[in-house]
Amino acid sequence: MSDDTADKLRWLSGALQRINEAIGTAIAWLTLPMVIGTFVIVVLRYAFDLGYIWMQEGVVWLHAAAFMLAAAYTLKHDEHVRVDIFYRGMTARRRAVVNVLGITLFLLPMSVFILSASWDYVAVSWQIREGSREAGGLPYPCVPLLKSVIPAASVLLAIEGVAGLMKQILVLLGKAEAPASGAGPTEL
Repeated sequence: MSDDTADKLRWLSGALQRINEAIGTAIAWLTLPMVIGTFVIVVLRYAFDLGYIWMQEGVVWLHAAAFMLAAAYTLKHDEHVRVDIFYRGMTARRRAVVNVLGITLFLLPMSVFILSASWDYVAVSWQIREGSREAGGLPYPCVPLLKSVIPAASVLLAIEGVAGLMKQILVLLGKAEAPASGAGPTEL
């Protein structure tokens, strides 16, 4: 691989990762309304004996959206769950091989599966103008919006997987420095 091609791969990988970096940073702000909402729910419940289902659903749904949309950001920063009994002691090249295999055999196929399996599920929700099943719950279009986060999260994970795959291939070809021990599979 030429140095020019390696530079293009580095640039493309970085551009893809900037998408997840921006989304992850924005999604982190969802925690603020979740904390405030939870505080208000507790105060209303215990101080005034009031409860609103739409508020409780809102907090739960914000949590779900934050969790799913930040998954790729978490992968990028190596904060995901990893069983690294052997990984930690491997050489940088072996870690790159493990990362390439993990991305190609697990991450990308699972992302494609989630995207394809959730597509009709989300489309039907929009078609029937689905609302909350609970009386007093969040109205349409909240349920379809939340369900739309499922395929969006799989696309973001696939984007991060492709970016990581490019970086790990560059490491294997000797065109990039291996990440420091403890750095994520998509970091260089």
